[in-house]
Amino acid sequence: MNVRVRFAPSPTGKLHIGNARTAIMNWVFARHENGQFILRIEDSDIDRSSEESEADILKDLHWLGLHWDEGPDIGGPHGPYRQSERLAMYREHAERLLQEGKAFYCYCTPEELEERKQKAIAEGRSANYDGRCRHLTEDERRTFEAKGRRPVIRFHVPEVDLSFSDIVRGEVTFPAGQIGDFIILRADGMPTYNFACVVDDGLMQITHVIRGDDHLSNTPKQIALYQAFGWPTPQFAHIPMILGPDRTRLSKRHGATSVEEFAKRGYLPQALINYLSLLSWSSESGEEILSVQRLIDEFDFSRVSKSPAIFDIVKLNWMNGVYIRQMDVPHLTDLCLPYLEKAGYKLPERPVLEKMIRVVQPSLEKLEDVIAKTEMFFTDAPEPENEQAIAMLNRESTQKVFWSFLRQLETIGQMTVDQFRRIMKVVSEETGVIGKDLWMPVRIALTGKMHGPDLPLVAEILGKEKCRRLIKRWVME
Repeated sequence: MNVRVRFAPSPTGKLHIGNARTAIMNWVFARHENGQFILRIEDSDIDRSSEESEADILKDLHWLGLHWDEGPDIGGPHGPYRQSERLAMYREHAERLLQEGKAFYCYCTPEELEERKQKAIAEGRSANYDGRCRHLTEDERRTFEAKGRRPVIRFHVPEVDLSFSDIVRGEVTFPAGQIGDFIILRADGMPTYNFACVVDDGLMQITHVIRGDDHLSNTPKQIALYQAFGWPTPQFAHIPMILGPDRTRLSKRHGATSVEEFAKRGYLPQALINYLSLLSWSSESGEEILSVQRLIDEFDFSRVSKSPAIFDIVKLNWMNGVYIRQMDVPHLTDLCLPYLEKAGYKLPERPVLEKMIRVVQPSLEKLEDVIAKTEMFFTDAPEPENEQAIAMLNRESTQKVFWSFLRQLETIGQMTVDQFRRIMKVVSEETGVIGKDLWMPVRIALTGKMHGPDLPLVAEILGKEKCRRLIKRWVME
């Protein structure tokens, strides 16, 4: 089988992290099977869809590195790839179902439908559409149309059980009568989601439909349509939803939810792909840091969980930090530059800037962290971060250390890592101060922080004169 999968976002907003996970799983599976990954834009909701949203979605997918084999921007043999450009196809297939007696015109108004629904509920009957227009005569149709009623087209759902074998969930059955006759074409000629989806997937020869399990309730309607058209039904894989830490559906109250937001904050695409792939799936090796190629090589639906996945920002931050630490310094510097420029820092020559990045690299979890982590190099007078730090600066032993440090500075030409270490050794011998009591006050004076990167490297970047000035600030005359 030539595997063909699709990712079909609606351009009504940003690419949500849950949809990104779906796109990743489709793409990884297609590459694992040497198949095709198709991008389709489901913009049949004219009022809410926009070209801007479509452009943003494509940009985010490209940023992730999910390149498609067919799509609206590159074309392909099964186009067009926007639903708004396929309206004639939907009309043609709806007409086919009408001619075959598998669909019918319905003239019921929304008010009539709601009234009958409420009555059925009150009487303990099914609230599904009651088939009122299923067998209208031509005279009855003309009468309705003479009154100005514009019909929708409804699909006549057969009275049979609808079953399918889901790759993730196993055998799923929807009993006969559970689904009522549903609309496939609205009065304005626009298709409904389930109808357009089946026509598109059928004509595009999609073999596997991989999507969130919130779509599970749509599947019986779609299977009924596949059977009505006589088309092969694709294999379905409904993957668990992504939930927030409180086990409710992931939303903005849990923090960032769009791929664009994560990109702006400095998450790396390979780290985001790695993390999202592990929401509901795991490697047989048990390892968590997996390259994109390993994800492709090892992907297997048998290792997809049926349970909802919990989005853990702490774990994502850790994973992103791992990828940052694995990056070569010149490339990391390039990625950090926009953040430093946005912060308004006066940047040094490239060799010095790379030194700064190398110093803070081990502590970065996101690229945006570089602003706070490098602030010590750009501020003229870093303030102690808390009362404990201030108290340490005012100790008698600290004053001895500072006076000794300033005297030793006069013995060097420029500050280097080796010179700093030599100075600290002499200061310790001269004052008798050792360990944390020796190193931490110097760190606080130079950076304002009680903890941080390797202090000799920081001092080398700051230079002799700035070290002198910063230490002198806290010397009591």
